[in-house]
Amino acid sequence: MRRFHYAWVIAAVTFCVLLVTAAVRATPGVLMVPLEQEFGWSTAAISAAIAINIALFGLIGPFAASLMNRWGVRRLVLCALALLTASVALTTQMKTQWQFTLLWGVCVGAGTGITAMVLAVVVTNRWFEARRVVVLGLLSAANATGQLLFLPMLARFIQAAGWRSAALAVAGISALVFVIVFVLMRDNPEDLGLKAYGWTPSAENVAATKPLAPIPALRLALRSPAFWVLGGSFFMCGASTNGLVGTHLIPACHDFGISEVRAAGLLAVMGIFDIVGTTASGWLTDRFSSRYLLFAYYSLRGISLVFLPHTLATGGVNLNWFAVFYGLDWIATVPPTVRLTANAFGRENTGVVYGWIGASHQLGASLAALVAGTLRTVMGDYRPSFWSIGALCFLTGFAFLFCKQALERTAKTRTPELMLA
Repeated sequence: MRRFHYAWVIAAVTFCVLLVTAAVRATPGVLMVPLEQEFGWSTAAISAAIAINIALFGLIGPFAASLMNRWGVRRLVLCALALLTASVALTTQMKTQWQFTLLWGVCVGAGTGITAMVLAVVVTNRWFEARRVVVLGLLSAANATGQLLFLPMLARFIQAAGWRSAALAVAGISALVFVIVFVLMRDNPEDLGLKAYGWTPSAENVAATKPLAPIPALRLALRSPAFWVLGGSFFMCGASTNGLVGTHLIPACHDFGISEVRAAGLLAVMGIFDIVGTTASGWLTDRFSSRYLLFAYYSLRGISLVFLPHTLATGGVNLNWFAVFYGLDWIATVPPTVRLTANAFGRENTGVVYGWIGASHQLGASLAALVAGTLRTVMGDYRPSFWSIGALCFLTGFAFLFCKQALERTAKTRTPELMLA
C-alpha cells in the first residue's frame, strides 16, 4: 500500500468517464430554451424526451452491472462512449421532435445507463479494499458534477455560436475519453498481476462469492423492507436533483429574468461543491450512522427547495448561497445508501442491488422532469413543483428515524436468503 497502486489510475479514469457521460446526459437542460426558440417545441415536449433519457439511465444500470461481470468493464464502457459520441454528433442534423427524442432520449439514455452510478460501485468493489467508501464518494460526486460543471461552458458556446457548436464540443470530449479508456482501463487487478488496494487474506472469500443476476437480485430485493426504504428515498433524491433542479433550474431562472449563463454558472457551483460534499459524506459514513446522515441530507434539502422560489425572486447573493448549499448536499446521499445496501444484501451483491436502487433514483428524476415541465407549460410557473418536492424530501428525511428495525432485520437475515436465491 505504500507504493503507488494502479487502482488509483483506474479510479481517475472512472472519474473522467462518469464526469463526461454525466455532462452528456445533462446537456438537454441547457438546450431547452434554444430548442424552444428555434423549433417552437414546448417545455413539456422537451421534458418528455429528457424523462426517457433519465429513465433509461436508471433502468439499464442493474443489467450493466451484470454485463460488466460477464463481458468486462473496459469493453462495455468503450461501447457506451462510442454510442454517445455518435448520438450527440448526429444531434446537429436533427429537424424534428422525434429525432430529438430518439437521439437524446433513447440513445443517450442507453449509453449513459451503461456508465451509471453502478459503474462506481463495481470499480470500487473490484479495485479497493481500503479507502473504498471515500473513493466511492469521490466517484459518485463525479457522476453528479459532470451534469453541472460543463454547463456554463456550453451556455457560452450556445450564446456565441449556437447550440450545434455545443453539441459538437460535447461529442469531441466524449471521443477523447474513449481514447483514455482504451489506453488505461483494465477490468480487474489480476489483469496486471495485482491484488486490490489494501487487500488482505480475509477478503478472499468475499471476492470469490458469485453475485446474483439482475432479475433474481430484484426478486430478493423486493422481499426486503430495506430495499423499499432505500429505493423510495433514492426516488426522492433523483426527483430533487437530476429531475427538478438539474433539468429545470435554467428555465426557472429564465422566468425570473436571470440569464442562461448565470443560471448555468449556479449549476457549476453546485457541481464543484458536490465533489466536496459527497467526498466528505464518504468520510462521515465511515464514522457515523448512515441513517442519521440521510435524515440530515434529505430534510435540509427539502427546506432549501421550499424556499427556492423566494430565493429566485430576490436573486443576488442568496442564489449563490443556495448553489453552495445544494451542491454540498447534491449526491451526499450515495455513500450512506451504498453502505446500507452492502449491510443488507452483502458486498458481493451491492453492485446489482444498488443498480436497482439507482434505477429508482432515475425513475424519480424522470417523473419529476416530466411533471415539472408539464406544470410549467400548463400553469406557467415552477413554484408548485419546488414546494411539493421540497415537502416530500423533508418527510423522506424523517422516515430514516423510524427505519432502524427494518434495516437491521434485513442485515441479520440476508445470508440465508441469498443462499436460497
